[in-house]
Amino acid sequence: MHARSSPRKAMPAPSGGHTAGFVAAVVANVALAFGPMFVRLTDTGPVAAAFWRMALALPLLCAAAWMARNRTVRVPLSWRSGLLLAGAGIAFAGDLGSWHIGILHTTLANATLFGNAATFIFPIWGFLVARAWPSRGQALALVLAAAGAGLLMGRSYQLDPRHLVGDLLSVAAGVLYAVYFIMMADVRRTMAPLPALALSSAAALLPLLGFALLLGERVVPTNWTPVIGLALVSQVLGQGCMIYALGTLSPLAIGLALLIQPVVAAAIGWIGFGEQLGAPDLVGVAMVAAALVLVRREPGPAMAEIDTPTNPVTEETR
Repeated sequence: MHARSSPRKAMPAPSGGHTAGFVAAVVANVALAFGPMFVRLTDTGPVAAAFWRMALALPLLCAAAWMARNRTVRVPLSWRSGLLLAGAGIAFAGDLGSWHIGILHTTLANATLFGNAATFIFPIWGFLVARAWPSRGQALALVLAAAGAGLLMGRSYQLDPRHLVGDLLSVAAGVLYAVYFIMMADVRRTMAPLPALALSSAAALLPLLGFALLLGERVVPTNWTPVIGLALVSQVLGQGCMIYALGTLSPLAIGLALLIQPVVAAAIGWIGFGEQLGAPDLVGVAMVAAALVLVRREPGPAMAEIDTPTNPVTEETR
């Protein structure tokens, strides 16, 4: 699904870093767009698939964090950061669980669009915290996003009433993703990206397994290929490349790159599952895409203030 890493102000990159960051962003969004396909191909339950996505990726993330330890400034883990990481892991578990269930009940394009609702929710949270009104461009972006999402949901319901359930679950996932963003943005003030991602992923394991068991899902797959693909492509490759890109590109470039994800997901849905988009669907996608560009293009003082850590910890070499 969607890119699972904390938003932050882009740090200066060395010469050639922007080119590498752009390539990483493209690779990340293409990789993340394949997540819904892997979920549909698994023979486990959707929440169990999310558990294996995290469980199989975690050893690689831990190894990457260990190898990068000499290139980062290490700060002792505080109780506050530990609680935030635990909360972020639980929110991420709820996000993935809701999203993976939603994927099975709506189109891949809609699941990907609505599952990235944090793109719009996070700026709203920034306005509330800063007690500031959005700019004209930001307000237009929010109106476009709401109108486009409403059009897509209406079309989904007309095509199949069951799609509305999947759309709403994907929106719920996007809300939980925003909660994850908020907590991880705070954690990233004192922790490098790889350790933060590894620890929050570890915190998501038990909640995901518990949700899967409570829902009575089949947990152990007979065909390991889809869940291994989900872990390697979505969590390791997709999330890893996105973390790198976030450290080298501007918010506008990241926002534009995010548009790759629903387009690729729609193509996969059309080719692999016969999900064709009509003209109203394309209008809805265009409205959401325009809103995404606008909200990323005008972060505003509230977002700039929140996204800039007071004591940032980043990798010394990228």
